[in-house]
Amino acid sequence: MHYEDPMSETCRYEDDQSRAPSILRIAVYSLLLNICLVTSKFVLSNLAGSLALRADAVHSLVDVFASMALILGLVISSRKSKNFPYGLYKVENIVSVVISLLLFLTAYELALEALEGGHAAGGYYGWILLAAGLLIMLPFLFGRYEVRIGKMANSPSLIADGSQFKADVLTSSLVFLALLGQQLGYPLDKYAAIIITIFITKAGWQILVSGMRVLLDASVSAETLEKIRSLIREEPAVGTVKEVIARNSGRYLFVEAVVTLRLTDLKRAHLASQRIEEKIREEMPNVDRVIVHYEPLSRSWLRYAVPLAGPEGKVGEHFGESPYFALIDIDLKQRKLQGQTVVANPDKDLPKGRGLKVAAFLLGYKPDVVLTKEDLAEKGPGYVFAEAGVETEITEAEDLDQLICDLLA
Repeated sequence: MHYEDPMSETCRYEDDQSRAPSILRIAVYSLLLNICLVTSKFVLSNLAGSLALRADAVHSLVDVFASMALILGLVISSRKSKNFPYGLYKVENIVSVVISLLLFLTAYELALEALEGGHAAGGYYGWILLAAGLLIMLPFLFGRYEVRIGKMANSPSLIADGSQFKADVLTSSLVFLALLGQQLGYPLDKYAAIIITIFITKAGWQILVSGMRVLLDASVSAETLEKIRSLIREEPAVGTVKEVIARNSGRYLFVEAVVTLRLTDLKRAHLASQRIEEKIREEMPNVDRVIVHYEPLSRSWLRYAVPLAGPEGKVGEHFGESPYFALIDIDLKQRKLQGQTVVANPDKDLPKGRGLKVAAFLLGYKPDVVLTKEDLAEKGPGYVFAEAGVETEITEAEDLDQLICDLLA
């Protein structure tokens, strides 16, 4: 039997709307600064006749496009319609592919001009060197500011944009050194231009690959999928994770998972699926939608957990105070012992909330049934186990050997 939770598609829009004005404002500042940098570099390159400065201006154009894409992504993130229920995020990727092709063309023309040697660098003035130095400091300082705001707002987009600003210091420093060398009589301009052209080509290639992967609905990385699987397994009610599919659209992530749950109650199963979604949204950046399909668990074996008064195997009288727990795996088809493990209780000495802590600890071992001397049905641990689909039963066995014999009978 297969269930699909129609209410499981909770949205991130309320959270985004609460912090979007701040993020959008910083993104606009980023765009304005990038436009100023590009304009300044083009003006200085014409005044100084520097091909390296012109190449750096083109490289800064990449950041202009990135800032525009960031703003576009923030603006259209809540634009959904009947015709586009998954949003218009891929518009950003279509634009990025076109931009990458333009960057390749520009890089080719710059490299050709530098290699043919037809470019003649003009004379430099001291104030141009000063301006070039200023063009190094401004993006570095703004980049630090943007990364700090991005971390405060938990915005991967702002963090990435700020990191890019700081990385651009390298090419701007290269231009400054080329200008200084030219001023001292060393013709470094065209060599610096060629190096920056390589940076432009690399940036264009990264933009192209990233955009095409999303447009072709390529899956996210294996590391991302495994992280999602691990987050799902942390839910105690989950028996197995059968399938996880994830894809990007624009900068956002769409996740779909098929799991088996230990629960038979639909209300509790729905709550478990909601906990899975919330966990994924908390730990994974830019998640737009999570859909969890769940099925009842069919088991060929069961895991029993029982408190022990000591390592010799005597069954403990009290659940939370027992220093050890035995985990017993029983093969249901062949009625035989499949495995047995004893684990220490790390929370036995807690003055308050001991029972709940011990219950949470045991859930990490995925038991199907908890056997105790005392009745847990109306107590905190009993509610915790019931919520996770774990049965609680009373046992009359005095030691572990007798208990195993009873289970195999």
